[in-house]
Amino acid sequence: MSDMVLFILIGLSAGILGGVFGLGGGFIIVPALVLLCGFSQLKAQGTSLAVMLPPVGLLAFMTYYRNGNVDLKAGIILCITLFIGGLFGAQMVQSANNDLLRKGFAIFMILISIKMLMSK
Repeated sequence: MSDMVLFILIGLSAGILGGVFGLGGGFIIVPALVLLCGFSQLKAQGTSLAVMLPPVGLLAFMTYYRNGNVDLKAGIILCITLFIGGLFGAQMVQSANNDLLRKGFAIFMILISIKMLMSK
């Protein structure tokens, strides 16, 4: 399968899951780029950040907003702090070991999954 087809399938999957569950970039695009396209963990994370803002964020946000499912105050605060935190996180991770970063990412996803499964 060509890279172009993989990118299209990954993008469509992330877009659909982003619209349905409010996720996509980190949980779909990053693992797919690493496992299917051979990207390093760092390159996959950077690529995911580059693509997730306009397509998923804007159109999905507008749909949720029109249906009364957005807390603008929380969104603005989260947006500002995510913007600042994203800068610091990106700067910190640039020299990280790829294998350690990939394993840490996987452990994080497992822990979040367990927490969500166990909570009411």
